[in-house]
This record gives sequence, structure tokens and C-alpha cells, in this order.
Amino acid sequence: MIIVTGGAGFIGSNLVRGLNRRGHTDILVVDDLTEGDKFVNLVDCQIADYMHKDEFRERIARGQLANIEAILHQGACSDTTERNGRYMLDNNYRVTLELFQFCQAKHIPLLYASSAAVYGAGPVYVEDALYESPLNVYGYSKFLFDQVLRRHLETLTAPVVGLRYFNVYGPSEQHKGRMASVAFHNMNQFQEQGHVRLFGGWDGYADGGQLRDFVYVDDVVDVNLFFLDHPEKSGIFNCGTGRAQPFNDVARTVVNTLRVHKNQPALSLAELVDRQLLRYIPFPDDLKGRYQSHTEADLSQLRGAGYDRPFRDVQTGVAAYVTALLGQGRI
Repeated sequence: MIIVTGGAGFIGSNLVRGLNRRGHTDILVVDDLTEGDKFVNLVDCQIADYMHKDEFRERIARGQLANIEAILHQGACSDTTERNGRYMLDNNYRVTLELFQFCQAKHIPLLYASSAAVYGAGPVYVEDALYESPLNVYGYSKFLFDQVLRRHLETLTAPVVGLRYFNVYGPSEQHKGRMASVAFHNMNQFQEQGHVRLFGGWDGYADGGQLRDFVYVDDVVDVNLFFLDHPEKSGIFNCGTGRAQPFNDVARTVVNTLRVHKNQPALSLAELVDRQLLRYIPFPDDLKGRYQSHTEADLSQLRGAGYDRPFRDVQTGVAAYVTALLGQGRI
């Protein structure tokens, strides 16, 4: 049995589909469906069982789960604006620590979701404590467990891999609200209002010019499955494209993919702005000093571990995302 925590969520449900494509159906999904809208992410998945996260945590504490091949731990509070540190550290740090202790005792591989938020404002995104300085308690909750793994790397009894996700986007993120990707919000804005809004210039960047490492969720799944296939490897690895692109690229790809779908010509960035199909809003005061204006994964360690597949750029990945949602009638 493979366990996927957060399996009804964005990355988790895509991991379940990735496992299904390999023929794995003996999968236990762990999540919280108190607000049940996420169930839609599991409708096209084949799983063996579902368990609420609290029951799962209790059974892990009592050592009552057996015949586990691996745990893919994606369950977490991913709201970077959440300021309740007690909740964040229990939900993100403490649960991961408990799973780590369980997996080490039972000799079970553990893959867990870390985050590029551990780097704070950057500008260097290398898996080294020298460059890590989270800007919020979410980033700190991920940073804290990464340090636990580092202390135990030389004495592990089973493989442990932490993947520092950069800006992931793709299907099955519709439940995330304001924390959904900029691509998702751009799509909805354009369909509902006929234009897309991005943050204006700030922190030395032009309008819509802040740069992020946007990574398509299918590429994230492939990285997870690579490490599942290579239990001899442990450590903390960046999971991004290694390519920083401006928010303008995302917006332009969204709008032009939708326009082409309607048999309308693609437009340049200047044309989109001139026609007010792309508009800029003042940078929010509450994000100043807590915002990553530039992220770009250093992939040296990931490539050094043997992962050699290419990553989609924004133009390819976002176009695929928009096309997928159009095909599903979601937008």
C-alpha cells in the first residue's frame, strides 16, 4: 500500500493519478473533507481507501498501520498568509516529524513536501542553510523539519526525500481559493471580466515583471515518482524548472490560449496592455516585505541525483493547463 497524505488536494491528487497511470491502485488517501468540495479531485482516481487526517495521525501514533510501501506526505496548510504559528507548526512541522519517526522505525520510504518559501526573499535558491531565511510562519514550518532531516541524513534507516516546491500550477487546484496559482486566477478573471489583473511594479520590478519559477504539476509528479523509484537516494531537493519567468508571461499565455480557442489571433504583451486585456493594480501594502519577487530553483542537486527530464516552460505548461480545463468544461 502507498499512502498519499493530502491526497484529495492539488499535488496529492495529481500524485494519485500518476500512481494510477503506473498501475498502482492500492492507495490510501489521507485528507480532510470537512469542507467537501475537494472530493471532485478524486472522482477520476482509483484508490483502495480514504482516511481522515486526525484518525490517520492517531493510528500512526499507535503504530496501527501495516504493509506500507511508501508514504508521499503532501498534507499541509499551504496558506502563506496564515499567521497562527501554533496551528501551522503542529499541522506542518509536528505531523511531518511524527511521520518521519514512524517511517524510520518501520523502515518505510518517506517523500514529503517542503517549499521554496524556506528561502525567503532569496536571491540564491540553493539547498543550503546559508541561503534559507523564511519570510512567514508557513516557510518556517517547512524550514524547521528540513533541519531535522539534515541532522539525521547520515543515520537514516529508510530513505527520506524533501522536495522544495516552487510555484506549482495545473489541474485540480480549484479548491485553493486565493492560494491557487496566478494562472488559475488569470483564467477566471479573463472569463468573468474580460481582462486579467497583475500586480504593478514594486521592489525594482516593472509592472507584471516580478519573476517566479513556475512549475507544471505533471513535472512535480514526475520528480516524486523518480525518487520513489530510487530508494537509495535521500536529501532535500529543489523542485522547480530552474527558469524564472515574469507574471506577464503567465497572463499572456492564458489570454492568448483562450483567444486562439475562440479563433482570435494571439497578441503581444504591448497589445494586451493597450487593449486593456491586461491591467495592473497597485502592489498591496500588506505584502511588502513578505513577498518573493524573484525565485529560480537551482537544480544542481536534483540533476546530480540523476533526474534528467526537461521541465515545461510557462508557455508550454500554462497552455496545456488552459486547454485541459477547456476540455473539461471548467472554464
